[in-house]
Amino acid sequence: RMFHDDELEESEKFYVGQPRVLLLIYALYNTLVARSEMVCYFVIILNHMISASMITLVLPILIFLWAMLSVPRPSKRFWMTAIVYTEVAIVIKYFFQFGFFPWNKHVDYTKDKPYHPPNIIGIEKKEGYVHYDLVQLLALFFHRSILKCHGLWDEDEKGDSSSNKEDTDDELSLTGGRRGSSASLKSVNLAASVESIHVHFPEQQTAIRRKSSSSISQLSHRSSFSSHRSKRDIFKNINHITLSLYFLQCKLCAIKSHCGLCCFRTLQVYMPIRQFFYNLIHPDYSAVTDVYVLMFLADTVDFIIIVFGFWAFGKHSAAADITSSLSEDQVPEAFLVMVLIQFGTMVVDRALYLKKTVMGKVIFQVILVFGIHFWMFFILPGVTERKFSQNTVAQLWYFVKCVYFGLSAYQIRCGYPTRVLGNFLTKSYNYVNLFLFQGFRLVPFLTELRAVMDWVWTDTTLSLSSWICVEDIYAHIFILKCWRESEKRYPQPRGQKKKKVVKYGMGGMIIVLLICIVWFPLLFMSLIKSVAGITNKPLDVSITITLGGYQPIFTMSAQQNQLKSLDPSEFNDFLRSYRGNTAALQFLEGYAREDITRADLEGNSNSLWTISPPSRNKMIQGLTDFDADFTLVISWTIQRTLEEVYPYYIKAPSDSLAKPIKQLLKDCKWENITVSLVKNASEEWWVLNQLGKRHKTSHESLELFIFSDKVSPPSLGFLAGYGIMGLYASVVLVIGKFVREFFSGISHSIMFEELPNVDRILKLCTDIFLVRETGELELEEDLYAKLIFLYRSPETMIKWTREK
Repeated sequence: RMFHDDELEESEKFYVGQPRVLLLIYALYNTLVARSEMVCYFVIILNHMISASMITLVLPILIFLWAMLSVPRPSKRFWMTAIVYTEVAIVIKYFFQFGFFPWNKHVDYTKDKPYHPPNIIGIEKKEGYVHYDLVQLLALFFHRSILKCHGLWDEDEKGDSSSNKEDTDDELSLTGGRRGSSASLKSVNLAASVESIHVHFPEQQTAIRRKSSSSISQLSHRSSFSSHRSKRDIFKNINHITLSLYFLQCKLCAIKSHCGLCCFRTLQVYMPIRQFFYNLIHPDYSAVTDVYVLMFLADTVDFIIIVFGFWAFGKHSAAADITSSLSEDQVPEAFLVMVLIQFGTMVVDRALYLKKTVMGKVIFQVILVFGIHFWMFFILPGVTERKFSQNTVAQLWYFVKCVYFGLSAYQIRCGYPTRVLGNFLTKSYNYVNLFLFQGFRLVPFLTELRAVMDWVWTDTTLSLSSWICVEDIYAHIFILKCWRESEKRYPQPRGQKKKKVVKYGMGGMIIVLLICIVWFPLLFMSLIKSVAGITNKPLDVSITITLGGYQPIFTMSAQQNQLKSLDPSEFNDFLRSYRGNTAALQFLEGYAREDITRADLEGNSNSLWTISPPSRNKMIQGLTDFDADFTLVISWTIQRTLEEVYPYYIKAPSDSLAKPIKQLLKDCKWENITVSLVKNASEEWWVLNQLGKRHKTSHESLELFIFSDKVSPPSLGFLAGYGIMGLYASVVLVIGKFVREFFSGISHSIMFEELPNVDRILKLCTDIFLVRETGELELEEDLYAKLIFLYRSPETMIKWTREK
């Protein structure tokens, strides 16, 4: 064998024979070496999440706007910038740890203030101030050693020399943004004239490439590519000539004046950045890729984090939850802003993906990187009044957003795909794609929004209704294709009955599901209060008595110590007293001992009876009139018995309306009380006393038993508030409508559902997508007309869907 080496073969055998744990360690190390730049990115972002200062903010922005956008990999200049910057940051943090600085004398008072200047800058005194920076520096040194081992550390200089060979006459070329402007300017001869700068055109190279081609198709393709590249190179060379002349003029002016020197220094920084983004938008070669699905998933995860952790983005809302806020018809401002911003970025990202504009994506990336970092690290801490490093939910959201930034940079660097065909869930025909696609279509308004956005930002001749028609047909055919493929994978022999596993598995699950839906409101309302219910004891019990519409004669309330719970013996005696009363026992089954409260009210009114003399005289006349509605026994002390007016037992439901419990009253009659007017020389008040109290007391008093209904937990209160009939109307009937549509009307769709082979229809739909992407809009209209004719002609549909 050629290049056979016994030592290499023995080495390979040695490593293969090692234990699996050691092989796993080797594999992990090789993975770490292969992705050492990703390790550096992760450590830099982690350091910024922990520190959250202006010092650590620079490198994450450079990662997303420089390193990840560099082709084919970040340059040596970037890694040297990161290493030197990290070292300088460590020295600066160390220098400001000394105690003689004024802000270091009250560290405990200022350490949690987000807008304290040392905290914003990152020079505050704290324990472990440099730990993550040292780990970051170690990761950078490790990556530099890997590049040196593979000979990639000095690759930039080699790339520059090779580019100089191609563009010998263009001494100021800034290709790739990797050669320093100052180094390029050193090669400029100040005595050179305009005539000494020539333009190099690559027609000779393209001609040679055309001659070396052996295929006619390759000839035409390469010639068109060469002509396109020639035009681009001509534009680049002309652009370089203009830049060379401008640089020459600026350097001459810099020698003469200070203003010219400032302009020259500015151009030294601006021109490489401009050339870097120009080469990024107009690359010589493009490795087309499509990571839109991953970017969409990252945005979706951020959206979920916002919904379930919105309290982390607001002020004084650490104990809030979105369900309770929405149940009170309150939309938190922080939640609304976050949701709208997140949704808006997803819409813009979809538009850029459909238009395939790399320039728009670059601009959007720059705006989003600066905007997100400014908002997360300068605005949000002021809103929440806590540092970003103390906000775990915000840190998680930012980390997922960093993953999105990395994917966006990779998409920009590789370029958008030339064709966007169908949904990413329709690439294969299996059960996973089938159920995911159907779940995608069940999300309210998502399918409609996607269809309208695709129509707006895609070149087509179809109207919106025709576009939606094609999308619906394609979705329907895809679902049928998945079912036909599953039938081929798991065939069912003819004349064989269905297995019990299938019948009881699928049918039993549907039966249980339907039964649960029908009886869900009753089970929910019954269990929510009996199992998960919370005892709702009264805090205040008040009694007010008024005679004949005059000023109240008695007002009293019971609070705190006057509201007592029954002990076990009292509760058992209470139950035994109603042993023969079936209605009372049935009512008492729904209440436990802790649900009953006994209120002891003082018999003396807590307010004086201040009534005007005319009204007092009228009241006396009404009480002394036996034909009136007052059924009283009158004496000079104005003492009379009020019969069947006092509700001894009160039910306190979850709402605000308290009702008497007739089941516990003897013969459904209310209790009797006595009312007396007591007066001294200048004041008078009323005294009430209840007759037949359970707990005998010597002084005048009222006794009241309150039965408190359990209430649902706060997290489920929004659902329990609808009641049984509300749940039936809003849940059962709505779900029943969808279930009825599945079981009825099947006969009307047999012609479109029972299709043995849908490959031809599926290919017709994909052909429509393909010609649309290639710009053949007339052919798109023809294929659409063919598809519509196919669905209008049942006989043609039968021929098209026969098995081959």
